[in-house]
Amino acid sequence: MFDPRHDSRQTRDRVAAGSGGGTHAIRPSLAALVVLLLVLLVPSMPRDRAPRADAQTAAVSRTGVLGGARYQIEVPAGWRGGLVMFAHGIQRGPGPGAVTSPSLGNHILDEGHAWAASGYRAREYRPDLFIEDLVALRELFVNEIGRPRWTIIYGQSLGGHVVVASLELRPGLYQGGLAECGLVDGIGIADYLLAYTAAAELISGAPLLDAPDKAAFDQLLNERVVPALGVPGEYTARGRQFDSVVKYLMGADQRGNDLPMRLEGLKSRFLPNMSYRQPDVEQEPTPGGRAASTLHIRYRIDPGLGLTEGELNARVRRLRPAKGARSPSTDPVYAERTGRISVPLLTLHETGDAWVPLSLEQSYRRRTIAAGTERWLVQRVVRAPSHCAFDGETREQAFDDLVAWIERGARPNGDDVLAGDLSRIGLEWTPVLRVDDPLAGRR
Repeated sequence: MFDPRHDSRQTRDRVAAGSGGGTHAIRPSLAALVVLLLVLLVPSMPRDRAPRADAQTAAVSRTGVLGGARYQIEVPAGWRGGLVMFAHGIQRGPGPGAVTSPSLGNHILDEGHAWAASGYRAREYRPDLFIEDLVALRELFVNEIGRPRWTIIYGQSLGGHVVVASLELRPGLYQGGLAECGLVDGIGIADYLLAYTAAAELISGAPLLDAPDKAAFDQLLNERVVPALGVPGEYTARGRQFDSVVKYLMGADQRGNDLPMRLEGLKSRFLPNMSYRQPDVEQEPTPGGRAASTLHIRYRIDPGLGLTEGELNARVRRLRPAKGARSPSTDPVYAERTGRISVPLLTLHETGDAWVPLSLEQSYRRRTIAAGTERWLVQRVVRAPSHCAFDGETREQAFDDLVAWIERGARPNGDDVLAGDLSRIGLEWTPVLRVDDPLAGRR
């Protein structure tokens, strides 16, 4: 499957023997003419100028700069023809990004496949640029190394947005996708962080979304939000309201069951998740901030906390995106994802990841169901409070299963992230339960 190489075939001329020649016999003069025509025609047949994977035997290790983006290419000796394009997570600061080796790099090479990684031409949240940087790097690989049998796009965190948007917007370029702790629902991450901030504003009473600049925003967090809400493990009454809202924003099930390890994961993200955006969104400089919206968010909260869902949804600040910021025609990478994928996509996600929550996986599953493409999506969940800290064997198994899916059509198992009860989710893919896991000792 997905192998563009063609088997070579031998052609044999059979000359009929015997005197007098039959109606199917080829005379020697005619045979010579056929051979001559073949010799003349074969050189003029169209050829793919790129070398094939089976022509590559020596190992390659190469670095360079392409279109302002640093890159690294690694090819093992006896390359089997698979290529993995790696999309790293967010890097902060100005200037071009740094090349990061994929966590699966050694395993990819040990399996006989190649990988290529771009540092990207910029930092921060610019998946629109990063998608194109990887496309250019793949083209360089094809021209200088060889044409792969298949190409997988593999991303972590922000790279998950790059993976899914690439599969939707560049159909046919990649034959599979692997996303770890990824922003698989695209701009949904910006919506989540803005919805989180709007809920904190309402419940704390601090006018976070009116802050004129980042310094004033941070001052409000320290002087008004923390005293009003407390912190995870030491909540005030209003803090318990906010935490219940966050529980559902992160992906609690329909029964209200909390995600395993969610509160532990929230501790390091409690304040950093509160995101500043210009009060006038048309003046917001970042593409992600311009595209963020809470118009579609339906907030939930547990009963008995002094704030009902009706009150919450009626009173919370609703924020619109900038004009055209989510347009599929003018800004497709920042538009809402469609779920229209046509090749295998396997994802890994931690239950307690409060920065990139499991709810993004749930949203993308719903999109594929609506698009009729859910057969191409397999999602696996690990019971942990971390972000992108998967066990090596869990990663390797996911990669191997994805390759088997691409090459042999063997669709692997996964989790149902939309199940009515998520209290036991992730047991199959969590090698060892943490001691503070609700199911520790009762597996």
